[in-house]
Amino acid sequence: MAVSEAAVVLPSSVKADPGAAAATAATSVTRATVAAAATMGPEAQVSKAALATKLLSLSGVFAVHKPKGPTSAELLNRLKEKLLAEAGMPSLEWSKRKKQTLKIGHGGTLDSAARGVLVVGIGRGTKMLTSMLSGSKRYIATGELGKATDTLDSTGKVTEEKPYDKITQEDIESILQKFTGNIMQVPPLYSALKKDGQRLSTLMKRGEAVEAKPARPVTVYNISLQKFQPPFFTLDVECGGGFYIRSLVSDIGRELSSCATVLELTRTKQGPFTLEDHALPEDKWTIHDIAQSLELCASLLPAELALKKPKSEESHEQGLSCAYITLNEPKGDDDVTKTL
Repeated sequence: MAVSEAAVVLPSSVKADPGAAAATAATSVTRATVAAAATMGPEAQVSKAALATKLLSLSGVFAVHKPKGPTSAELLNRLKEKLLAEAGMPSLEWSKRKKQTLKIGHGGTLDSAARGVLVVGIGRGTKMLTSMLSGSKRYIATGELGKATDTLDSTGKVTEEKPYDKITQEDIESILQKFTGNIMQVPPLYSALKKDGQRLSTLMKRGEAVEAKPARPVTVYNISLQKFQPPFFTLDVECGGGFYIRSLVSDIGRELSSCATVLELTRTKQGPFTLEDHALPEDKWTIHDIAQSLELCASLLPAELALKKPKSEESHEQGLSCAYITLNEPKGDDDVTKTL
């Protein structure tokens, strides 16, 4: 899991005098907006400037609904661009600045093939994201018995096939206890974990030799079998930070003297945020809707959370990856300019 953070750039005067940040930001936003929208009428220009000022004032943590397809980083860029467009902040103009004031990031990477809750921090809320990494998460996962892939999910190449016809529902239920509590788990090779500063998944896609990371301690609070219709089975899993559902499903298949891979994966809960109650769909990715969501979500978090400092570099090595991405760069997990 990883926290990814992107920053929009502003004049250095905004950051140099925190006490006057709001006023300076408003002035800077107005200049950028007017320069890009010279053909707008006066009322439209004032409206855009007000929206930009409101965007810069947003701070806290909220949740969005990530669909299948994009990576978490790509989704973050999509969210960022929608907000900038609404506020009338042109990318070309803003990419020339040197200092960052608007920060937006996600806490807890979801695979591109997965959907569900993605926690987002904006402004000072990006400093809260490390706490989301270690919090509990809940997933609904559908696995397929008798088939293994190199990515441990349906996006990969089939590497093995084994019989599964003798496996019963009772067989699966009886072994789930082995995967409950404090256990050791080997992370998948295709993951956001890094070697020499590069993601393992990136190295694998390049065809480079990658050694599996050693097994590490993880926690499963609860796991239950929701449905079994061979070769498919559905699990409801509540776990702690750093846990990989793909590895769990693969390990279950191996424990049953067969193999298994993930077909569908949905994160239904991360920390206090649930998919049903808190995750904003894309049509709600507006400055107004996010401001409302920040107010609602503030009551879900402990009061002291906002005062926490970012964790040490040791935590970063375990899965915290913060990056500043300028607006004129290509998008993607690999296109980061600075890792903190």
